[in-house]
Amino acid sequence: MNDIKNPPSNIEAERAVLGSILLDTTSRNGDRVMDLCLTSRLTPESFFDPRNRAIYATMMEMNRASRPLDPLTLVDELSASGKLAAVGGEAYVTGLIDRVPTAAHAEHYIGIVNAKALRRTLIERATEVIGKSYDESQYPDPQVVLGEAEKSFLDIGGDGGTTLPWNEAVEKSFRSIDRLFESGGRFLDGLSTGLTHLDEKLQGLKNSEMIVIAARPSVGKTSLAMNIAESCALGRSMNNVPVKFDGGRQHPVAIFSLEMPVEALTRRMVAGRAGIDTWRLNRSLVPAKERGEMTARLSQAASELRGAPIYVDDTASLDVMDLRARARRMKKRYGIELIVIDYLQLCRCREGARQSRQIEVSMISQQIKAMAKELKIPVIVLSQLSRDNEKRDAKYEKPKLSDLRDSGAIEQDADVVFLLRRPSRNSNDPDSSDELLAIIDIAKNRNGETGEVKVNFQRKLTRFFDRPLDRSPDAANDTSSEVPPEPGEEYFADPLV
Repeated sequence: MNDIKNPPSNIEAERAVLGSILLDTTSRNGDRVMDLCLTSRLTPESFFDPRNRAIYATMMEMNRASRPLDPLTLVDELSASGKLAAVGGEAYVTGLIDRVPTAAHAEHYIGIVNAKALRRTLIERATEVIGKSYDESQYPDPQVVLGEAEKSFLDIGGDGGTTLPWNEAVEKSFRSIDRLFESGGRFLDGLSTGLTHLDEKLQGLKNSEMIVIAARPSVGKTSLAMNIAESCALGRSMNNVPVKFDGGRQHPVAIFSLEMPVEALTRRMVAGRAGIDTWRLNRSLVPAKERGEMTARLSQAASELRGAPIYVDDTASLDVMDLRARARRMKKRYGIELIVIDYLQLCRCREGARQSRQIEVSMISQQIKAMAKELKIPVIVLSQLSRDNEKRDAKYEKPKLSDLRDSGAIEQDADVVFLLRRPSRNSNDPDSSDELLAIIDIAKNRNGETGEVKVNFQRKLTRFFDRPLDRSPDAANDTSSEVPPEPGEEYFADPLV
């Protein structure tokens, strides 16, 4: 039986956390462990040993100020603040690294430290309640003690978030509605997708929302997500017109490309923006007399994209907690306003990996939604659809929310779900003759309209464009009526081999 006079603590785990931070900041991972600590809401008070508490507080200050953190700089900082002797001197600080062979298990050590800190807090609050319960002179009404006890224990489980006062929330909503009236319905409550008719349905990509783009392979979900990211970063619609409602302002975007390397991603973006067929470009199927013009267009596209605030992380099989830490770091460093994750099923979750795939995907989905709320920005995440829609006896395979692959938690956690399909890929579809048509089915929209939005998809450019609402069926394959015409359209007559 434990001696209740000794507060719960694990000094070795505390040292392991500090050692992991120092190991991690001297490796190529940067400050991943420090971000994990912040995600887990580890504070200096979580440490029982005063030496470890002082060292972690100094580490947090250095991280907040974006100063380099390693054993040498940490010793210098502690010395400058007069804390070095109190923490055990330089030998204690440099010896922290020897406590852990690797930072890979940092999350486990953080969990131990947090658990011990929680037990100490529970004991402290319970002791206060016991004292008040005995003190009948100062607390004659036991209901008062009960009320304070409830508040005290509920505060422990707080998530550290901030609650907007009700009157301020109402005022904020009123101003938003007022702006909508003044703009004649053209005001967006979030970032523009770059597609006019999609924006009309969504009223923009709103902060704290998790937006899922789901489709079967090779339908164009990556293209749609990258087009939206490019549009936000450049402040221009997909028809290359400045977004009016916010003055064409550029919005920093973070892309986690778990499937495609950054080189392939940028090549596709540059070629698409230049209006050049990537397939023909890669195979040099361009007449010599036209190469000069193409080079000029590619140079112009590269120049525009070079100045775009886009930050790509193409680490494969990224753990969702690592992804969340990197996103927080990008938010702090670059002020990102949109995150794109391609795609959800390629993420991993160490906690859920030992359980079923369905539980693991569910935990990944919950973490992504939590990240959107924490960073207060929209997060677009791509997801595969199962083959269930292809097995149904329907006339043509129209996907449903239930087709989201691996877990129903994706449907539950998402605020918005796009089900993307291209009728030309299915001969049974009544619109199968329209090679340009792509349909974005807004199957779920927690804060707005649902329904289908028809857009045009240039397959060889891997780019989406607005589709005129009055487009006649006879003009379905007439690329000359595209609004506005895209450069390089003369190269799109021949089908892909």
